[in-house]
Amino acid sequence: MRTMLTLLLLSALAAAQAGPGTQPNVAATSAGSTTRANELTIPAGTKVPLALKHAISTKSAREGDAVYAQTTFPVVQKDRVLIPAGTYVQGKISRVQRAGRIKGRAEVLMHFTTLIYPSGYTVLLPGAVENVPGADKTSMKGQEGTIRQDSQTGQKVGTVAGTAGTGAVVGGLSHGGKGAAVGAGVGGAVGTAIALLTRGNDVKLDAGTTLEMVIQREVPLDASRIPAAGK
Repeated sequence: MRTMLTLLLLSALAAAQAGPGTQPNVAATSAGSTTRANELTIPAGTKVPLALKHAISTKSAREGDAVYAQTTFPVVQKDRVLIPAGTYVQGKISRVQRAGRIKGRAEVLMHFTTLIYPSGYTVLLPGAVENVPGADKTSMKGQEGTIRQDSQTGQKVGTVAGTAGTGAVVGGLSHGGKGAAVGAGVGGAVGTAIALLTRGNDVKLDAGTTLEMVIQREVPLDASRIPAAGK
């Protein structure tokens, strides 16, 4: 009888000790599941189409100037909109280079730093320019996303040749064959001077120019701040 009572007391004590100890584990598991359910991630390498909200030119832009754009198409993953169309994107100009008179093309480098959702939810991000399909006579340089003006070598050669031809015609009309040779030489020299003194074209991105931004690393999102589709 005494043995039975001892066993019952030991069982009750073990149950009392085990009960409180298991409760926090259940709560921790529940909290972890809720946290994971409220997390979304924009994967690294995601490409986001944008349109500039203001014009940018290497003639007037300065390092540190703000850049404002807006998404033109939603970014969707697993039937969930991660970045809706109309989301504002803010960034800054990291480097500006005007074209030289003899060599060197105009270049502008910008980085995007912030997403501002229509609800006001704000997310920090590292974003770079991947492509500029809406800009003429520009190309991309390097992996940083530098936008560069196309070369004008052919255009400057045309200026020299055209001026030399005009000089030859004028000289020929004035002094015959010898005058044409002299006129061509003078015209060529003038054309060369014009080409050397003229600065190359600037990079010009008008308001509404389409860009493609690439997300450079994973960006975590709070799912509770982003409405599900249809809401």
